[in-house]
Amino acid sequence: MEVSIVIISKDERELEPTLDALMAHDSVHDREIVVVDASGGRLADIAGAYPDILWIDFIPPAGSKQVTIPEQRNAGIAAARGEVVVFVDAGCMPGGGWLDALLDPIARGDELVTVGGRYGSDDGRYLLRPDEAGYVRDAPTMNMAIHRRAIDRVGAFDEAFSYGSDVDFCWRAADAGVPILMVTGADMRANWGSARRQMRRAWQYGEARARLYVKHRNRLREMPRHDPMLLAYPLFLLGLPVALRHRSYLLLLAVPLWRLRGERPFLSLLDRFAYAAGALVHLVRRAG
Repeated sequence: MEVSIVIISKDERELEPTLDALMAHDSVHDREIVVVDASGGRLADIAGAYPDILWIDFIPPAGSKQVTIPEQRNAGIAAARGEVVVFVDAGCMPGGGWLDALLDPIARGDELVTVGGRYGSDDGRYLLRPDEAGYVRDAPTMNMAIHRRAIDRVGAFDEAFSYGSDVDFCWRAADAGVPILMVTGADMRANWGSARRQMRRAWQYGEARARLYVKHRNRLREMPRHDPMLLAYPLFLLGLPVALRHRSYLLLLAVPLWRLRGERPFLSLLDRFAYAAGALVHLVRRAG
């Protein structure tokens, strides 16, 4: 089975160790590596150091928004030769046996889309929550394999999004009858960057999540169960004027701080408020 590993990038020097790791990675599958780079030539030194990699200098279309993640993903799909496209982010480092574990259910003909269940920072904690059958509601594309039959059925990534097009793809896949299987053993490590970068990312993800529910209104009823943070934290921010008269309102923060006690609680709480603020800003802009 021929596989295309697609990496999108913009000014990310972390791309180089990722390429080294992917080229050295053992797998039974034939594979090519495709880089779709929107750096405007600023990573030309890296491109020149890997002549065996298909490097696409991505030029955003005229009038395009600043963030071109879904456009780059779609360009990677169009350029890839493999019948399966595997998405990896710059800065990601695969664990041993990663690719074979990720592709095994697809190679057997059992699945069309798979994601690695363990990904993220150096602690490698599980961040995905599968159902009893092992399928997930949504997942990021930093560790995802998609058979072309799924792309034909679901469609390409929605280029109206800046962030969140991966979740939109997952939700459309579910609507099209293409479940997303979480597999074990396909571990992927990633460097999340500085706390400031994480805060900015949280804001962007909050905006994206609100936009997703605006597009997929049929999923609003699922929000309390699947996305309680998207309800609780924006509501808390909206209620902050109450704290001017009732200081006890702030005691509500004791609950998330206790639950987050093992995860740098104050920083994690700030991330959640950035996420909530991003969601509120999107809704306010849309209403205006």
